[in-house]
Amino acid sequence: MGSGHPGGYKSVVLHREETGRGPLVVALHSGGMSARQWRRLAEQLAPSYRVVLPDLLGSGANPPWPDPDAFDVRLDVVALGELLEVLGEPAHLVGHSYGGFLALTLARQRPAGVRSLAVYDPTAFGVLHGAEDAEGLADLERARKQPVFLDDARGGGDEWYEAFVDYWNGPGTWRALTAAARAQYLRTGRKVYLEARSLLSERTPAAAYATITAPTLLLGGERSPVAARRVVALLAAAIPGARSQLVSGAGHMGPISQAEEVNRRIAQHLAGDPARARRAD
Repeated sequence: MGSGHPGGYKSVVLHREETGRGPLVVALHSGGMSARQWRRLAEQLAPSYRVVLPDLLGSGANPPWPDPDAFDVRLDVVALGELLEVLGEPAHLVGHSYGGFLALTLARQRPAGVRSLAVYDPTAFGVLHGAEDAEGLADLERARKQPVFLDDARGGGDEWYEAFVDYWNGPGTWRALTAAARAQYLRTGRKVYLEARSLLSERTPAAAYATITAPTLLLGGERSPVAARRVVALLAAAIPGARSQLVSGAGHMGPISQAEEVNRRIAQHLAGDPARARRAD
C-alpha cells in the first residue's frame, strides 16, 4: 500500500509468534511490550485455538520505528488489518491498553473479520472527550500537567518514562524496575511516546463503538487510573451486549500481575461461558 494511507504508510510484515490449532485468536500487546506479554495466554489456549501474537510496529522483533518525530495510531491499525487478511479467517481479538484500543478500532472498521473482543483497560480516550466525562478527563490532566509528558525533546526517554509508567502504576514504579527492564522499555521509548501523544489527541466518541457487533468483554483493574476505569464504563454502556468486569486488586498491568485471573476470564469469554464470569458495575 502506498501514500493513500496515513503518513505514506507502506505495507510491512509484522513479526509474530504462532501456536496451536483451531479458531483464530490474535492477542495485541500494550505499548512498550511485545508479543511475549501474551505467551501464558497462548499456552493456555493452544490446545483449542490457533493463537497469533504479533509485535506491533517498532516493537519486539520488528525493526525500530524509523521516524522519531511522527507516528499516528492509524498506522498500527493498518498493519494489523493487513495481518488479519494474511491470516485468512475471522479472529477473536484480545488486547491490553494500547493493544485494546487497536482491537476495538479493528472491530469497528472490520466487523466481518472479528469474532469476539476481550480487552483490558483499552486506551480509547476519545470516549472521555465525547462524553465530556469530567472525572476521566481530570485524571488524564494529571498526566498532561507534567511538563515532560508532551515534551517532544524528552519524549520516550528516562524522565518521560518515569512520568508515563508512574501515571499508570503509581509513584516510584519506574525507579523500582531493574536496570535491565528499564533499558528494554527505553529501546522502544520513542515509539511509545508517539503512541501516547497520538492517543491523547484521539477523539473517537463512544457512539462510534456502538456499531461493534462482536461479543465483547471489557476488563479493567480495580486499582487502574480513574481515566481507564471511566473508559471501560463508557464503552460498556455504548457497545451492545458488552460485559464489563473489574479484576479485584489489579491495576493497569493486571494481564501480567494477575495473569492467571485475567487469562481465565478471557478463556471463558472465548468459550462463550459468560455465566461463570463475574460482572462488575
